[in-house]
Amino acid sequence: MAGAVNAIPTFALTPSSERTPTTENYITNFDFLNQYLPDTYEKEFERYGNRTISSFLRMVGAEMPTNSDLIKWAEQGRLHTKYTSVGSAAANAATTGTFRINDTLVPTTAEQVVRIGQTVAIVQNDGSGINKAVVTAVNAAGGGAGEFTASFYEAGGYVGNTGGAAAATDTNLTVFIYGSEFRKGTAGMVGSLESEDFIFDNKPIIIKDTYTVSGSDMAQIGWVEITTEDGATGYLWYLKSEHETRLRFDDYLETAMIEAVPAEVGSGAISALGIAGTAGTAGSDGIFYSVQQRGNIWDGGNPTTLADFDSIISRLDKQGSIEENVIFLDRQFGFDIDDMLAAQNSYGVGGTSYGLFDNDEEMALNLGFSGFRRGYDFYKTDWKYLNDPTMRGGLPTGAGSGRINGLLVPAGSTSVYDQILGKNAKRPFLHVRYRASETEDRRYKTWITGSAGGARTSDIDNMQVNFLSERAVCTLGANNFFIFQE
Repeated sequence: MAGAVNAIPTFALTPSSERTPTTENYITNFDFLNQYLPDTYEKEFERYGNRTISSFLRMVGAEMPTNSDLIKWAEQGRLHTKYTSVGSAAANAATTGTFRINDTLVPTTAEQVVRIGQTVAIVQNDGSGINKAVVTAVNAAGGGAGEFTASFYEAGGYVGNTGGAAAATDTNLTVFIYGSEFRKGTAGMVGSLESEDFIFDNKPIIIKDTYTVSGSDMAQIGWVEITTEDGATGYLWYLKSEHETRLRFDDYLETAMIEAVPAEVGSGAISALGIAGTAGTAGSDGIFYSVQQRGNIWDGGNPTTLADFDSIISRLDKQGSIEENVIFLDRQFGFDIDDMLAAQNSYGVGGTSYGLFDNDEEMALNLGFSGFRRGYDFYKTDWKYLNDPTMRGGLPTGAGSGRINGLLVPAGSTSVYDQILGKNAKRPFLHVRYRASETEDRRYKTWITGSAGGARTSDIDNMQVNFLSERAVCTLGANNFFIFQE
């Protein structure tokens, strides 16, 4: 069979009578690279500015090595004990009374700290009165655990009137120890108290990322000069993508420490991330989780008045009373604090105080505040992570939304018992422990595989950049933190 000329591709044999572009005579933008050289901006425009969000832990934390799967530390308990759910069947005006401690966490005789000879204050929870008394017996009434008998200093006797209610069910009293008193020539205090420590632990998680580019694409020159956040420039597009992978990994090193949660029993994560073939542990205690479990929570909207902050201060008074605190917050929370502080000045009633705002008439009015003092020093700073629309920024509001508006972090360090050193040590309230030994440092590992870009590890025509870190965050003294959530 004779061959024939293929009709495809086509070309115009007859000139057009009009200068009308057709598919045959019009050169598209993609034909021959372009008939005319485009006016191209050679620099890539930084549309979103600096896009990284990792700054929080670098400002408030530290990094230290660990060589274990489990990190443990001890935090000191209270020096004094106060019971707030104490009952008594003592009658009004009685000279002595027996009291039952019904507080949770005081279930046994051994854990009862009240001793014979100690002096106690017995306060009616309804505000109707107070007694001072000396303890004369402990666990003497029927051998009941958590019971003690006390004789009142007041001639009028007991100010309460329980109406015969059983001590075991009555919880209308608060009791605290303020000292002791003994007769002349008597023996010393019977029994001693052991210091109460709280043991906490956390385990590191492994974080990974990778970037892969073919050898051909590595040799491709682009039109646009790429500029990265660290100042690196070039016309090789893969340089930008590799650098952005590195920046993204850096962000994950921080956000994983903030957001991590332990996997609950029966969860799919335990099966997926546990030891191969078994249901092991998974997850870690991130900062948010630790504060929500062991710290202080403000919910239902941002504190916007001095009365709101007074409630926060009252709560901090009951904790470590750290003098300086930093509030990392989203933009709206920052505005709310600025408005609250401005209302304390004449600006709030229609005037402007240039002195208080450190302005003069020739300057633009500064309506923002870097901090304030009320009981303690509070400094505020916008937290980019809470504002970033690709992360926590813009999450819905309302109860159950999971929205976090701010985090109060105490400044400085705290004393903990370091089990490796075998003694108390000063540690920042927030710090990261990364896995390391004499032969393996997993703080920040990066390596190249493949056969391009200088790698000689395989016959695959690409370059693969690998990233790995194994770390955990330790939130010490979480009782001094405040989380602000919806």
